[in-house]
Amino acid sequence: MRTKAPRLEPVVFHTFNAVVMIALAVVTLYPFLNTLAVSFNAGNDTIRGGIYLWPRVWTEQNYRAIFAGGTIFHAFWVSVARTVLSTVLSLFLTSMLAYTVSRREYVLRKPITIVIVLTMYFNAGLIPFYFLIKDLHLLNHFLVYVVPGLISAFNMIVIRTYMQTLPEGLIESAKVDGAGDFRTFFSIILPLCQPVLATVALFVAVGQWNSWFDTFLFASSKQSLSTLQYELMKLLSSSMNSNSSAAVTNGADLGAARNLVTPMSIRASVTIAASLPILVVYPFLQKYFVHGLQLGSVKE
Repeated sequence: MRTKAPRLEPVVFHTFNAVVMIALAVVTLYPFLNTLAVSFNAGNDTIRGGIYLWPRVWTEQNYRAIFAGGTIFHAFWVSVARTVLSTVLSLFLTSMLAYTVSRREYVLRKPITIVIVLTMYFNAGLIPFYFLIKDLHLLNHFLVYVVPGLISAFNMIVIRTYMQTLPEGLIESAKVDGAGDFRTFFSIILPLCQPVLATVALFVAVGQWNSWFDTFLFASSKQSLSTLQYELMKLLSSSMNSNSSAAVTNGADLGAARNLVTPMSIRASVTIAASLPILVVYPFLQKYFVHGLQLGSVKE
């Protein structure tokens, strides 16, 4: 009995797919690895060019210049505090709102959903928003980082749609057993929504961690509220506008190593310092990311 020869199409497809994925991985990783190499390379040597995946003249002076003075460490903890607090509160309040508007028996769910969706397309602008923050007495207050972003219309829609995919029998059986809305929400809905909540948590955390413009607008006059991104932005701005290492390090004395710090090396070091915490957190949430986003975006 003759056996069929293996088909050529699957082999070609998998080979092509592997080559494309490897090429995409190289294209994605190379800029980060190159930036990492530049951040650990001597600044005056970086100007010559030719730095690819490994520093030619190793130095930690670029990071010493960033962290000189101690303000970066305080700003780091402010950023951590705003990110953690904002993420937890936003997840809690947004998921509660999403559960409310996902219930078919709630008669106001459609009007409330329409009002929330309209906020995605219309806003009053920056100046009215500034005066709103001022009238709420949030200027130069830590809560200015938390309160304005507690509810996100996009995140609410994603979570609501995910909740609508859950079996209705779970909620009905909970009600038969005497569970109220709060008990049902905390004991049944939230545990089942872990994938979409992890996805939304990543959205909120990255947005809060990378934010610096709100610090510039609402808390720039209070140094104790300065965030890491805002301090790095000021450092990067000073390095781009000056060729002297004294300006780059806000007056810090680097001694004989002063020529090792340049705007290019500082820019690379700032990029790594700002992105490293998120890179550490992301692998723990990555397994939920695609699954939660898909289930929360399409209603079957």
